[in-house]
Amino acid sequence: MGSEQQSMAAPSRPREQHLVDKLLAEADIHINGDRPWDMRLHKRSALDEIVARQSLGLGETYMRGEWDAPALDQFFYRLLRADLTRHIRPWRDGLRILRSYLLNRQSRRRAFEVGERHYDLGNDFYSAMLDSRLTYSCGYWKDAGNLEDAQTAKLDLICRKLGLEPGMRLLDIGCGWGSLVSYAAEHYGVECVGVTVSREQCAYIQEHFGHLPITVHLQDYRHLNQRFDRIASVGMFEHVGRKNHRTFMQVAKRCMKPDGLLLLHTIGKNQRHSSTDPWIEKYIFPNGELPSSGQIADAADKLLVCEDLHNFGSDYDKTLMAWHENFEKHWDRFAERYGQRFYRMWRYYLLSCAGAFRARHIQLWQWLLSDRRPGGVARVS
Repeated sequence: MGSEQQSMAAPSRPREQHLVDKLLAEADIHINGDRPWDMRLHKRSALDEIVARQSLGLGETYMRGEWDAPALDQFFYRLLRADLTRHIRPWRDGLRILRSYLLNRQSRRRAFEVGERHYDLGNDFYSAMLDSRLTYSCGYWKDAGNLEDAQTAKLDLICRKLGLEPGMRLLDIGCGWGSLVSYAAEHYGVECVGVTVSREQCAYIQEHFGHLPITVHLQDYRHLNQRFDRIASVGMFEHVGRKNHRTFMQVAKRCMKPDGLLLLHTIGKNQRHSSTDPWIEKYIFPNGELPSSGQIADAADKLLVCEDLHNFGSDYDKTLMAWHENFEKHWDRFAERYGQRFYRMWRYYLLSCAGAFRARHIQLWQWLLSDRRPGGVARVS
């Protein structure tokens, strides 16, 4: 009788269509579809939170395991290519943009926060995810077939664009774990000075590169006051903030010898009047703010001359996918230390950013700037 009652029970009602269904359909994403980029919904209330809190709701419900997508990078590629944000423009975004204009969220007092919360996660963790030099920025894949070669090609591209020669002094503003300064010292015979806001990065450089002419300082860039033949800043300008863009260029000019060059390698956004993604700012890069090309040009106006501008943002897609592959491969080593919530957060970070670069939603630029260098600079690629 029990089995007969069970067989006669009414089937569960199908899920009612939600606003999220309609929005995702514009991006060719189906909820509970069977394609790799489709959203697999585990908790229906997640949809209401996504509508109410948008980026934060999408990211936090994923971190809690309330939805999945087997190919999260493809999910975000389609989401961003469809530009669904045009449908929803909440008052929160206006307040966040206004706040970024009124407040200096990248002040000297806050300068070390991103180092403590992001870059100091553990050198062993980053060693497992990155290449052998711990290069935490976009690789150059033009003639490369793997992450190691792409990062080496990027470092050499920077050195060639700067025209490094033996005996020169190179300043690296935001030197990371020393990938550029160590490469430049080893292969181009230059003396290097690096600055970082990460204690872990500073300790790593001191431990591994004591045999090279490299000095590293744990300090904010605004305190720099030495002169150098060449200056590079790779993956650091994203932490400067629009209220400090001009200050950064003034510091670079102050530290640049006559006929010097600045290589600025930075992620950039397409629209000047837009705010930082709130999920990225809250969980990955506190106080981060991507510049637009116009903002960079404004900051350099009447201070420095743009000698060359190179966009290879599509290469960041490949770089992030390679980092994600390494992260997944070595996760067992860190699972107990960081836990499942961190795993889902980090996976979301890497793959959402890969999708964003693939969709050309964000860019990667190398600006070569000079103090009115006579004769200009020959282009290198």
